[in-house]
Amino acid sequence: MIRQRRHPAATQGTVRLEAFTDGVFAIAATLLVLDLTTHQLGEVESDAELWTALGAMTELFFNFALSFVLLCLLWMVHVRQFEYIARVDATLMWLNSGRLLFIVLVPFATGLTTEYSEYLAGRLAMPVTFFFAILLGALEWGWARRRRDVLMPDVDETDAVVQGRGSLSALLLSAATVVVAPWIGSAGFLLFALDGPVTRILEGKRAADQPADRADPDPRDESAR
Repeated sequence: MIRQRRHPAATQGTVRLEAFTDGVFAIAATLLVLDLTTHQLGEVESDAELWTALGAMTELFFNFALSFVLLCLLWMVHVRQFEYIARVDATLMWLNSGRLLFIVLVPFATGLTTEYSEYLAGRLAMPVTFFFAILLGALEWGWARRRRDVLMPDVDETDAVVQGRGSLSALLLSAATVVVAPWIGSAGFLLFALDGPVTRILEGKRAADQPADRADPDPRDESAR
């Protein structure tokens, strides 16, 4: 049976998109361990030599743990976004696919940074990959907010703006990481320790940006009625 063509502006539920995205994140996180399992320790004939060989893998372990934690944070952002997004359209699906393109590159970028950290391209591989993944995620939320009446019908504008500021915090910190990476490499990701304070500062603008008609009613007005 020939499927009926749908209008280009048509939307659909989020279940399949969420399941696909969860699967891609899970596979990317799993592939990170390949750099550990394929690393050769060399000839080991004593406990001391084994500990020395494992100590030589410090940077490998650090980048593995760092990428895994960052992937988990990005996945949690995805989960939070789809607590609000009720429908998806073609543009949102493409933006989500763009984000996943960089998510699947994370294992490769992590290995590149670990293996070639003495070169500029190697030091930038991880920061640039995560920057674009975060950027696409922010654009995805921006599009959902733009079509809020269709994609997020139960979310008001103020809540949409506040939620977007969390993505803005991550985007700013990832950009700063790219800037400092040529000098300190993946250690620049330690800037993400500031994510909580920066997000709170950005979300602190909520009260100032809140429309006057959403302010709490004056009790005196209620009594006058």
